Amino acid sequence: MLKKLLLGPAAALVLLTVSAAPALAASQVGRGSLFLDGRVVGTVVPPANMPAGTGQDPFYKVTNGASDQLGIAGVGPGDSGAFHGGSWQVWTVTFNSGVTPYLLTSASAVAAALAAGDVTVTRVPDADFRCPITQQH
Repeated sequence: MLKKLLLGPAAALVLLTVSAAPALAASQVGRGSLFLDGRVVGTVVPPANMPAGTGQDPFYKVTNGASDQLGIAGVGPGDSGAFHGGSWQVWTVTFNSGVTPYLLTSASAVAAALAAGDVTVTRVPDADFRCPITQQH
């Protein structure tokens, strides 16, 4: 009888832990880096759902860039009235055929590359996400 009383809760605990493992993995916070105004800053990627098309600040993802290319934040902390805490509106930046990719490190660099005809910039509302900037290097 005592064995049943001890074994039952233990088995339930094992079952709960195994069934909760996917949820725990999905709730992990990611960390990374991106460019902001020509410098590298730290980020945190929380496990948050964000409806497509609801991003507020421009984020540029270079699809075929130079080897050290990171994502590019269009605005950041301290940009008065322009930064919404990492609610990103995703734009892909693709170097055009015949253009050797070069490092883009700011929104103004993306705009200059677009004006020069080096890249194509496309809005991707389904990719909008949350990712606050946590540290400035």
